[in-house]
Amino acid sequence: MTDNDVDNDVSPITAPPTPLWRDPAHPAADRAAALLAELTLEEKVAQLGSYWADTRGSDEVIAPMQDVLGAGRPPFADAVAHGIGHLTRVLGTTPVDSATGARKVADAQRVVTDASRLGIPAIAHEECLTGFTTLGATVYPSPLSWGATFDPELIARVGRAIGEDLRAVGVHQGLAPVLDVTRDYRWGRVEETIGEDPYLVGTIGAAYVQGVESAGVVATLKHFLGYSASRGGRNHAPVSAGPREVADVLLPPFEMALAVGGARSVMNSYSEIDGVPVGADAGLLTTVLRDQLGFEGTVVSDYWSIAFLLSKHAVAEDVADAGRLALTAGIDVELPDTGAYGALPRLVRAGVIREDLVDRAVLRVLRQKVELGLLDPDWDPLAPTRGDVDLDSADNRALAGEVAERAVVLLANDSGLLPLDSPNRVAVIGPCADDARGLLGCYSYPIHVLPRHPEHGLGLPVASIAQALDAELADTAVVALEGVPLLEHDRSGIAAAVAAARESDVVVAVVGDRAGMFGKGTSGEGCDAPDLELPGLQGELVEALLDVGTETGVPVVLVVASGRPYAVGRYRDRAAAIVQTFMPGVEGAAAIAGVLSGRVNPSGHLPVSVPATSGGAPHTYLGPALAHDGDRISNVSVAPAFPFGHGLAYTTFAVGDLELEAATVPTDGTVRASVRVTNTGTRAGSTVVQLYGRDLAASVTRPVLELLGYRRLDLDPGATRRVELVLHTDRLSFTGAAGHRVVEPGRVELSAGLSSGERPASAQVTLTGPERRVAARRVLVTEVNDDIA
Repeated sequence: MTDNDVDNDVSPITAPPTPLWRDPAHPAADRAAALLAELTLEEKVAQLGSYWADTRGSDEVIAPMQDVLGAGRPPFADAVAHGIGHLTRVLGTTPVDSATGARKVADAQRVVTDASRLGIPAIAHEECLTGFTTLGATVYPSPLSWGATFDPELIARVGRAIGEDLRAVGVHQGLAPVLDVTRDYRWGRVEETIGEDPYLVGTIGAAYVQGVESAGVVATLKHFLGYSASRGGRNHAPVSAGPREVADVLLPPFEMALAVGGARSVMNSYSEIDGVPVGADAGLLTTVLRDQLGFEGTVVSDYWSIAFLLSKHAVAEDVADAGRLALTAGIDVELPDTGAYGALPRLVRAGVIREDLVDRAVLRVLRQKVELGLLDPDWDPLAPTRGDVDLDSADNRALAGEVAERAVVLLANDSGLLPLDSPNRVAVIGPCADDARGLLGCYSYPIHVLPRHPEHGLGLPVASIAQALDAELADTAVVALEGVPLLEHDRSGIAAAVAAARESDVVVAVVGDRAGMFGKGTSGEGCDAPDLELPGLQGELVEALLDVGTETGVPVVLVVASGRPYAVGRYRDRAAAIVQTFMPGVEGAAAIAGVLSGRVNPSGHLPVSVPATSGGAPHTYLGPALAHDGDRISNVSVAPAFPFGHGLAYTTFAVGDLELEAATVPTDGTVRASVRVTNTGTRAGSTVVQLYGRDLAASVTRPVLELLGYRRLDLDPGATRRVELVLHTDRLSFTGAAGHRVVEPGRVELSAGLSSGERPASAQVTLTGPERRVAARRVLVTEVNDDIA
């Protein structure tokens, strides 16, 4: 035998075939199933857990008991020995710049893939409610300001920009938006909501989701379900909402964000509804969310909400039992650490819980990892670290400014003082006047984390309202005084504020909130309000400044920069003008200054009503007749000072007749309504035309008014635009007496205008035919068309 013969007998070395689960040519579901079949029980359960490399002590924690709940966390290498589902807030915890943060994510991913047998990467998630919650990232206006824009297309751009920043540093999932409908203004997290109407919340929220998801990042809807309806507006308080309120008010925004927005993740609520914690409620997390709404993504737990089934709700025997309840109900991933789910292998082997329930959750997690490209053969954890990422770019800033400008609401301007006409001296007075922190929401990094790292300040440049007004009014002397602290009962500064007011041509009184966490602010998570009076002594300060105006004629402009609506209606007759803004972000001060100067024509509309008095809470515009009849059957008035949808401009608009294509429509038909809106002033401006419906006789009590559709319009002076709103009758459905969603025959009054309180155009449509039961996956959005007439 020759050497050549020997060589020819040796088979060439070939690479092992690519496993199906790593082959992008196969569908995601098939790849996930193939990988599931390869995993041991411990490896499966590891995919349902998470790890938070949080080393803060008890004096640095964000939430109560955070240090206790995070105690006993094993070293990272040990925790990921079988893999891990999620990496928790790698960039959003200890302050790091974007490059360092991206390297931290990459390093963590390498530990995960090297330690585990099959090298499955983790999903990295971060908070992103008002922008990427990390050091130096642009802080956008709060979601309540998103609602004030009535501009879904704009908010979709915000979602896209935030998603691109997350993706650029290796983050795959963002924990936003909040789709809780505002039910009680006293609740601290009102600033995180989009408003008090489910259709507004749903359309704006779905647009944000579309933006985030278009960047290749998983958007997470929260908090499913009922969180905002807590008793007394107290954080984590029980929820007493009935099934009709749940189905018709609280659920629709989630339906819309799933069906229209395409969200791939949902976070459960801390709430208990009528005694059943959501985290253990298979009726909500499986029957409603998956069977009825068709959701196929992942349900992640709110931080420690599984442990809360034991410690807060007392429905579990121990932490392991809490994990059994949560997994059975439909929670797929435990956040922010693996506590309860770590016991699942033991429970499966003991026959306490079925392994197919584990498989059900793991399959969802693996499919998401496939969709994110984490299981592709060319996935590279170092890819996001190759290049600088500017998380506060000029484009981000411009977008944040655009949202802030379109969200400022001019509530009143009866005197015509605004826009200001080159005053010589302006006194800007109030605890929020020269404090930029009052512009930033609770889940922004400067408020959420940096108070424990004062060496970083706010982490990025943010002008205060006084500074912005000084820059805006170049020929005006601007003087800033605090007047009173935000919360402390210290009146010593009022005298100086009054003296400054007397010496000025105009007073701008800036009042409102400073966000914080769990009592460290006046707005935000765990910062609930006992009433709707301005916090601290701000009411006294406003009264003192208005008294100066009465005595001297110096006009007072009231600027409310807050996270919730306050009862400022009492000041309407004495203030020269009132401006409302909701946590407007890093460019918020410039937007407010621009509105005051007239550079910006205000165009925001209220996403919540502004109450006239502090009494009558909880109350929103969305209620049946008895909810609005308080002035006649009770001594407590519930009439708002400024209604939902209200907003003025430096021009005027007229609304024409409401025209219907047909006066009768079958219960399975389509209503076509059109209305003309004209800019009757001398300046180009924007407004929001709104269509409301009222069922004149139904089998159950129905809201006096319900938003059915809207369109934001930009109109030149004298221009008219015809807006057509096309409603499938699904949009007129509700939960009937038998508990099913139905469209009933009968008369519906439609009305159109520029707010819920100003609806000059109306018409009636009669629905004919039999009562129709509506399918779970119904038409959710009103089609809106407009053209120049």
